[in-house]
Amino acid sequence: MSARVYVESYGCQMNLADSELVLGQLTRQGYEEVRSPSEADVILVNTCAIREHAEERVVGRLTQLLPHKLRDPSVRIGILGCMAQHQRARLLERLPFLDLVLGPDEYRRLPTILDRQGLADPAIEVRLGREETYADFAPARRGEVRAWVTAMRGCDKFCTFCVVPYVRGRERSLPLPRLLEQVEEAACAGFREVVFLGQTVNAYRDGDLDFADLLRAAARVEGIGRIRFTSPHPADMSERVIDVIGSEAKVCPQIHLPLQSASDAVLARMERGYTIDEYDALLDRLRGARQGIEFSTDIIVGFPGESEADFESTIAYLRHVEYDHAFLFAYSGREGTRAARWPETVSSEEKQRRLQAVIALQEHISAQRSARWRGRRVEVLVEGAARRGEGWLSGKTAHFKTTVFPSRSHAAGEFVNVDVVQSTAHTLIGQPAREEAREVVAGA
Repeated sequence: MSARVYVESYGCQMNLADSELVLGQLTRQGYEEVRSPSEADVILVNTCAIREHAEERVVGRLTQLLPHKLRDPSVRIGILGCMAQHQRARLLERLPFLDLVLGPDEYRRLPTILDRQGLADPAIEVRLGREETYADFAPARRGEVRAWVTAMRGCDKFCTFCVVPYVRGRERSLPLPRLLEQVEEAACAGFREVVFLGQTVNAYRDGDLDFADLLRAAARVEGIGRIRFTSPHPADMSERVIDVIGSEAKVCPQIHLPLQSASDAVLARMERGYTIDEYDALLDRLRGARQGIEFSTDIIVGFPGESEADFESTIAYLRHVEYDHAFLFAYSGREGTRAARWPETVSSEEKQRRLQAVIALQEHISAQRSARWRGRRVEVLVEGAARRGEGWLSGKTAHFKTTVFPSRSHAAGEFVNVDVVQSTAHTLIGQPAREEAREVVAGA
């Protein structure tokens, strides 16, 4: 009987894509994927290191998985990815039962390590590769609708708060022809949407070809209805990319554009590479290129040196832009980054006050923006059953608005026109459109 493997992912879309690479590599070597750790001979947890809270969740989860090994000592438990890279010196002290600690550039060797590894000594492999892109790997895609396609790995930005360059290495891009092959393979497998991934995805380059060339080429692939990408860096958003966003209908009119702070002083300490005026001008150029485009962002409050005036600048800017949604965090130092060596100037209590203030403001803004969709018709790419209850489906609009509606006649992967009748801050609620003609919101 073939060995059975269970893989669990924490963190961003890059981690989800890496888990698919790992599964593809293992299943080609004869492993069988199972959906429960209780069925597995090998349990792998693919991890994130961006925030301390995420790492603590992983430690808790690995502890929960220990009983599977206690019941059967031949079961092997491993940790993969960014946290394995970041915390390699401490993991075995905290989790001595681990059999495997593998960084994000060592997946190629995983089958060999598993084949040779005995039960006594854990395997620790955390070298970062300057050339590793896994371009020759075929992922075992887990979804039905949205295909993750990693366009580039690593990051060269070295923002003072961010650990990514230290756990994923420097930027390197996959060859454009290989990426198109992946898009075509996804289309043939029935995926209707592709998402290009990279820590600074719009810095993609393959010789003389750049991210604009990749988007244009992908838009020519038949069967793919929508193209997204995440996360672009504001400093790398070229006019050529803006032109593609404005001219290619398949490129969705929604962009996640991390801001982090609206204070120039804080942005400079973060070494983000732009001022708030430059960021704001970029939003204006994107709006000018694509009517109805919407934005989401990341915000960090309580960064070392952030004054009350700096924080109020961020509050004011959130009101000004009215992001569709935002990922909001209180700063926590990450070991190995420059900012972690600086003294904390904002107390934990004040960080939480500021965080709750931006959460409350963004919830209000998101609710108002969602309410604007009431009475409009949107095109929804169905993803599956909704949590709302039996007979309800859930999917995303081109603007990445989660939309739920009752239906027993549609399935995942279908595009369905939906009339929006209600909304919350995060969800549109609608009914399948009636047959009579009615204009569908462009790009929705």
